[in-house]
Parts: sequence; structure tokens; C-alpha cells
Amino acid sequence: MDINDIQTLYAYNRWANQRLLSALETLSDGQFTMAVQSSFPSIQETVFHIMFAEWLWLKRWQGTSPRSPLPDPDVSSATWNTLKHDCIPSLEDLSTVAALKLFAEAVEQERQEFLNDLKESVLHEPLQFSDMAGTPYSEPLVELMQHLVNHGTYHRGQITTMLRQIGIKAVPLDMLHFFRGAREKAAGAKT
Repeated sequence: MDINDIQTLYAYNRWANQRLLSALETLSDGQFTMAVQSSFPSIQETVFHIMFAEWLWLKRWQGTSPRSPLPDPDVSSATWNTLKHDCIPSLEDLSTVAALKLFAEAVEQERQEFLNDLKESVLHEPLQFSDMAGTPYSEPLVELMQHLVNHGTYHRGQITTMLRQIGIKAVPLDMLHFFRGAREKAAGAKT
């Protein structure tokens, strides 16, 4: 996997997140927060988890490993409230689709700057970081970056199922739809 592959993965991730969040804007507050059976108790909590993970991994890639004083921190709202990090919105500030969409856009902009500066030589080097409990790790950056896109895909799939459970039609988020759209856009630009 090279820089171009990573750029493509993150273009897909951006597309899928934007598409999902735009679709979720049609939900009522009740639908967004209602209890639905999945890994997280609601669509809201699942979207929050995706965005928290994207923010967290970006911070690690940038050389900061956010820590939580909880004995077993996870990527949940309970842990978010314990983080001591500059410029993060409160959990209350991230309670709506609109707020999560703005947060996702901010993370995306910062990540795009990181991707623009990323060098091929760094991509395959081990990244030293700590989990939120302080346990140190060293893993190739490229693997961590692939992991995050896969993580988001997994949870967006859960949200698709959750939407179906509450009677809402979900938008297609498969990577194939992303590639088709990119080809259509390129073909339209040539004419």
C-alpha cells in the first residue's frame, strides 16, 4: 500500500461519512437517539464512536496520545468526558447530527492536512503511541491508517442496519458506489 492507496481510502472514508451524515439529517431527534439494538445503544452513540475514533487516531498520528483516567477507557461518551485535550467540544456540544457533522468536517480538514504532508517513507515506519490507558504500542502507520477506515466501514454498516430497524431507508455506502461516482464525475469533467 502506498500514499496513493491511502489517499484513495481516505477519499472513500470522507465520502462515506459525508453521505451518511447527510442522510442522518433527515432523522428526528427521537429517531437519532432512540434505543436500537447494536454495538452501541443508539445511532447517535454509534456516529459519536466513529467520530471519536477518527479524532483519536489522528491525534496519535500527529504525535499526541490522549489519555483517560478511567481504569478501562474505551471510545465512548463516558471516556470522552474524561479527556483533557485542548479544543475538543463537550459531549453536550456533540449531541446532534448537525454538531457531529461539523466535528467530522473539522477532523477531516485536519486529517487532510496530515495526508497532504505525509511522506511515503513515513507511511511504513512504526508509529509510537499509547492507548488511552497509557499502554505503549509501536505499529506501522500504514496498518493503523487502514484499520481506521475499516473501523468506520464496520460501524457505518451497523448504522445502516439500525436505520432499517427503525424503518428508514439507508443510502448505499459501499466502496463500489464511491468508485462509480468518481468515474462518473471524471467523465463529466472531460465533456
